[in-house]
Amino acid sequence: MTRFRRASAAAALSLALLAGLAGCGDDGGSDDGTVTLDFLSLAWQKESVEANKRLVAEWNEEHPDVQVRYVQGIWDTVHDQLLTSFEGGEAPDIIHDAADDLTDFAYGGYLADLTDLLPASLRADIPEQSWRTTTMNGGIYGVPFLQEPRMMFANTDLLRESGVRIPTPADPWSWREFEEVAKELTADTDGDGGTDRYGVAWGMKEPVSQSVNLSLSTGGGLFSREQTDDGPKNRVGYGPRDSAVAETIDRQVNEDHTAPRSSLGMSGSDTLPGFFAGRYAMVPLNFSYRQLITQQAPDGFAWSVLPMPAGDGPAGGLAQGVSPQTLSVAEDSDHRQAAADFIAFMTRPEHMAELAAGDWMLPTGREALKDPALNTEEYGWRTGVQVARSLRPAPVLGVRGYREWSDKIATPAFQRYFNGDTDLDELRESLVEDGNLVLDRYQR
Repeated sequence: MTRFRRASAAAALSLALLAGLAGCGDDGGSDDGTVTLDFLSLAWQKESVEANKRLVAEWNEEHPDVQVRYVQGIWDTVHDQLLTSFEGGEAPDIIHDAADDLTDFAYGGYLADLTDLLPASLRADIPEQSWRTTTMNGGIYGVPFLQEPRMMFANTDLLRESGVRIPTPADPWSWREFEEVAKELTADTDGDGGTDRYGVAWGMKEPVSQSVNLSLSTGGGLFSREQTDDGPKNRVGYGPRDSAVAETIDRQVNEDHTAPRSSLGMSGSDTLPGFFAGRYAMVPLNFSYRQLITQQAPDGFAWSVLPMPAGDGPAGGLAQGVSPQTLSVAEDSDHRQAAADFIAFMTRPEHMAELAAGDWMLPTGREALKDPALNTEEYGWRTGVQVARSLRPAPVLGVRGYREWSDKIATPAFQRYFNGDTDLDELRESLVEDGNLVLDRYQR
């Protein structure tokens, strides 16, 4: 997922979701001919929920014959709950999800092909690379509307004091330059012989998405589509371009000691106290973490949003994979065109920009990205908009078996590697040999 989660509310909201989905399998009609569509929304931040509900209310006022009922869901359990609702014939008409969760549902026949249901203006406004995140099995199974890159968050005062060059999207650090910057920022500030300020803290509690998505900057990507005697199949590969970023992290943790080993088991939010305290000069985080930083940073703490380092890959080396948030229509919906019309309404440029601002993310649409509210220096919005041009589909999208490969093979393999328990050859063997055995089971 492209969100950090609030697990504390999971149990209560799970019950609410199940209750909300119950009864969604009817034809959505009423005695007076009014159609009612259920919209499962995963918005959870206050501003985002308010924006979604405001747009639903606006739609309902403008469309008295097609009413939308807002159903609140949560990210943590949505996959299993959707699967249950699909199999039980009680799926919501309109589904908010993420592109990396659509694969099994699309191939399973649970989602409607939107190819002929969406207006030409919407198809033209969203770039083709974003449409590729939801295109599989010969159809389009979701409208990608929100996205967020990985960014480098930096302590502004420490950067200035060090005298290092400040990167921009037009002139980013190379990965090698970034390693040198991290050395400059690492210090023993109290003179006791031990490092008490690290150049960077890598929160690698979930190492797979970072490792895979950032590998695009160096021309990697791990997954390829090969033609075999049994037809086209996804395969895992892990050559030098795929492993370049992982090798950088390994050097910083285990050789240069510019990144603490203790951060490897942390989530992004776990690194923030050390960032605020000056223990970490930089932390790579998803773009939406800006909201959490504005809420939690101590008074007077100055922070900057920088592009991630660039390699020699496509898009000037700034390319990275993303899995956008999506809006889909259930195949079993009795009102697929009306549901698609609502999605088109929600993703009008002005509405897409409003939803992006509420979620502290970036819209996919070209026109929404031009919105003045998103093109300000405040909170790094403009830097994010500039980086958005380099975003590409996450390599894992459309790969059947990815979830099992990630959980059972890749996550423990990367954790062992970053901890220094295995070397690069052993990491490659696990990812490729064991990984392809997993993928093969899904592609028979």
